[in-house]
Amino acid sequence: MSDTNEIDTLIGARWVIPVDARQSVLDNHAIAIHQGNIVDILPAHVAQAKYNAKENVDLKNHALIPGLINTHTHAAMILMRGLADDLPLMTWLNKFIWPTESRHVDDTFVFDGTRHACAEMLRGGITCFNDMYFFPEAIAQGALDTGMRASIGMIAIDFPTPYANDADDYLAKGMALRDKLQPNPLLSFCFAPHAPYTVSDQTLTQILTYAEQLEVPIHIHLHETTDEIDISIKSHGMRPIERLHQLGMLGPNLIAVHMVHLNETEIQLLQQHGCHVVHCPSSNLKLANGFAPTPLLFDQAVNVTLGTDGAASNNRLDLFEEIRLAALLAKATSKRADTLPAYHALEMATINGARALGIDAITGSLASGKAADITAIDFSDLHLSPCYDPVSHLVYAAGREQVSHVWVNGKILLENKQLTTLDEADLRRRALYWEECIKSSI
Repeated sequence: MSDTNEIDTLIGARWVIPVDARQSVLDNHAIAIHQGNIVDILPAHVAQAKYNAKENVDLKNHALIPGLINTHTHAAMILMRGLADDLPLMTWLNKFIWPTESRHVDDTFVFDGTRHACAEMLRGGITCFNDMYFFPEAIAQGALDTGMRASIGMIAIDFPTPYANDADDYLAKGMALRDKLQPNPLLSFCFAPHAPYTVSDQTLTQILTYAEQLEVPIHIHLHETTDEIDISIKSHGMRPIERLHQLGMLGPNLIAVHMVHLNETEIQLLQQHGCHVVHCPSSNLKLANGFAPTPLLFDQAVNVTLGTDGAASNNRLDLFEEIRLAALLAKATSKRADTLPAYHALEMATINGARALGIDAITGSLASGKAADITAIDFSDLHLSPCYDPVSHLVYAAGREQVSHVWVNGKILLENKQLTTLDEADLRRRALYWEECIKSSI
């Protein structure tokens, strides 16, 4: 930045909520942005005197927060939203989802679905998502076309699909994609073995070796249902977490999704090994999988973050709903009203997600030197007045319909509730095309 303090953008707001341990809510502050990064957070009147911005954005009735991070989803599955509801997980997978995927999922399906999901996520204040699905190159391209930040899953599963023939093929394709796209600042990568019941010990061991060599996380569904645990006991003589422990997979690079059915020993193992947990309350409720024991995980200082899961099982890619549900369920299951206060619930959807993905030096909070991934929430709606505590309102009263602006890496992707990089009419046309394709094959 030049000596004249020329910057690209200055955003002033009623509140700035950095989600930073050193400060909670800053009144009448501004965020200075240059070349995609935050260069300063300071009182608005001081900012106006200090910086000459190419663009000034005045949001007098708004709160600025870090962009939300959706730490587990299957973005392209939005094109199967509502296809099969009110069913147990394995029935849902075996009779509806996997047959539909085998008939229709290709790189075009995934590209179209990812862009559609990005539109919904951006309109809900999500700036980064961690994805697990087939044809990851199409996922990456969809995210990049939109301008979102994404963690791309190098998926692995022990049966053939239109994307790959076997585990070796999945992993080779995933790592080749990482080598090709790794320099892009908006992309990071995870190994994404689907689940213990679809991935063998040999494949899991291979993934662990690669993950340690490349220093990337491992993102896996784990302890989602009692059926999964029963299958593991019958097939391996132990519960899935114990199996992963014996394989050496428990560690700070493990992102374990769902984690509904846990005993005390397993929670202690997660804490001892620094594992991360992704809580998906809406999906767990809708599939009747139970309640993740988040209060016990919090008590053991396990890093817990939030995910929507895919829209085929949740039906919404709405992290505001997940934040509120997570806070309420934690109180109900612990029978303690002070469990998971609002500020910590907001952390789950921001900095905790960044820590799990290994990108907390880049995003997840608002601080000088970090990427300008910012969400603005409009507090002028009647149901957000009066406001004694903006963080409380964000968790318990606000919704994605109050999201007005979103920036990723300093670029505005949602302006006054309008998408700037996507054509909504085109997204609807493509969704209708896939609806007809899928309907015709049912």
